[in-house]
Amino acid sequence: MITPADETAEQAVPVPPPSSFVARVRAIAESPEMVSVRTTLPYSFAGLAVGLGVFMLLQPGGTFLERFSSSFAPAFGVMSILLVLAMTFDLARRRRVPVAAALLGASAAFVISLPFAASSSPQTLLAALGSSGLFLAMGIALLSVNLLRASCARFGPAAGSLVAVATLAVVALALLGAGISVTGLLDKLIAPLGHLGDSLTALLVITLVETLLWTVGIHGPALLAAVVLPVYMNLQVQNTNALSHGLPLPHLVTVSTFLFVFPGGAGATLPLVLLLLRSKVKRIRSVAYATLLPSLFNANEPLMFGLPLVLNPILSAPFVLTPLALAVISYAAMSLGLVSRPAYYMPSTLPVPLGAFLATKDWRSIVLMGLNLIVGLAIYAPFAALFERHESERERAREAA
Repeated sequence: MITPADETAEQAVPVPPPSSFVARVRAIAESPEMVSVRTTLPYSFAGLAVGLGVFMLLQPGGTFLERFSSSFAPAFGVMSILLVLAMTFDLARRRRVPVAAALLGASAAFVISLPFAASSSPQTLLAALGSSGLFLAMGIALLSVNLLRASCARFGPAAGSLVAVATLAVVALALLGAGISVTGLLDKLIAPLGHLGDSLTALLVITLVETLLWTVGIHGPALLAAVVLPVYMNLQVQNTNALSHGLPLPHLVTVSTFLFVFPGGAGATLPLVLLLLRSKVKRIRSVAYATLLPSLFNANEPLMFGLPLVLNPILSAPFVLTPLALAVISYAAMSLGLVSRPAYYMPSTLPVPLGAFLATKDWRSIVLMGLNLIVGLAIYAPFAALFERHESERERAREAA
């Protein structure tokens, strides 16, 4: 059912045409490969959850913390297996190539590329795969489908499928025979990214790029996920392992650090929703109430397109500035030891204060989140008032017409 808010949402602010650069970036973001990445990555987290539960139950003893910490790395291996299957299946359908052949080729290449030399059991094999397995899974899925696509276009569906599957298996076996570990190479590639990523500069750059992309309607987190997620998951695993061995946590910037930067979702929009709940403009107030619950669970897509925030010349500035300010505050609080560093991965779909607390197991994280919300309110407030005046004038003009 179409509501008045839906009818006027797109007319709320002037929408300039996208530039050629924005159009090209948007085309990349909407390519079958990128759509497949952002579609299947969330589902692969089910593998992480299942893996954690299974491996914790298989532990012979120890405290909950000890069993959780030792199960974290192999659970990422399960996540990688689910990701390579899900992404291959999804992308094969989008690219209209034989799904069975794509799954066969990707599965064979993935299994052959596993780090068998560094393992003595299935659990240690999955642990050795670790977070680099996410890069491996995405790379093999993308390679297998596009190789199959080119092969089928050249030789036809039947012969092309045989050629593509055989090529993938031969290349994987050749690398294995030459003693080249694909996961080992990926670990070496991730290492410098990790050193660069565990810094305030990297945190600010990622935050800035994600929010800028969203202002023109491009899902920034999804576009960067293929590179950012494996790197920061790797740092998160290292923190968890350090905690299980009683060592200081080595990394400040991990996946869970972004829980403090983006309360409410990209743009740190929960403070904005709270401000708009008291708006005198009925349409704005209705949108705020409709998006409050999703925002508490860091899902703000309804707000992005319902208010809208996308291509909004008034609210784009605080949408970019607020998370940058929260990134600086959060980094400073953790680097000074005022708040513990994130030890555990927690999904962003947990309620705003709960996810931050469970990631750090530090009550001070709730205080930090409260401070971030107050800062967000202060930054968004003047822009929200300006936006409300603008919408109020438009509403009066429509009523007069």
